[in-house]
Amino acid sequence: MTDPVRPAPSLPARLLLRLRQNWRSHLMSLALFVALVAGFGAWQARHLPSGPAPALAGPLVDGRELTLAQWRAAHPGRAVALHVWAEWCGICRMEEHSVSRVAADHPVLTIAMRSGPGPAVARTLAQRGLDWPVIVDADGAIARAWRVPAVPTFIVIDPQGQVRSASVGYTTELGMRLRLWWAGWWRA
Repeated sequence: MTDPVRPAPSLPARLLLRLRQNWRSHLMSLALFVALVAGFGAWQARHLPSGPAPALAGPLVDGRELTLAQWRAAHPGRAVALHVWAEWCGICRMEEHSVSRVAADHPVLTIAMRSGPGPAVARTLAQRGLDWPVIVDADGAIARAWRVPAVPTFIVIDPQGQVRSASVGYTTELGMRLRLWWAGWWRA
């Protein structure tokens, strides 16, 4: 008797077999990738404030003044976020819908850095369909005071006024929500 010739396994089957055989190696590669991304994110945010949140005050798009203390007082016992963005920033544009969805559930105060005066920022918000509370930082003074190196920047402040998390560059919606959830645990 002769053995029947078995057909060669398909490409997906061969790949699955290799994945099963080398799962530890793939898991280590994934862990290394995650560690590198986290390390790069920490390096980007290294100059941002930590500890007590610095003072912040500026005009809203309608000209009224708002301080961080007032914003936090309007949301007692909750972690709040600051989202620094710019009208001309492409990555900020990619992040807009995530910020809007997070802001529907959490207090997010945004800061429009070097995006023009209040009326120009208000037009940008209207054109993009964004309903955010926005402090206008026309000359970048607030961003410099907070040592913001680039936009977008997402900073989370816990209920006691301590900066608990900061990220520079694109932040996923899940990343924003997890940072706010984590900061909410720091209750007195």
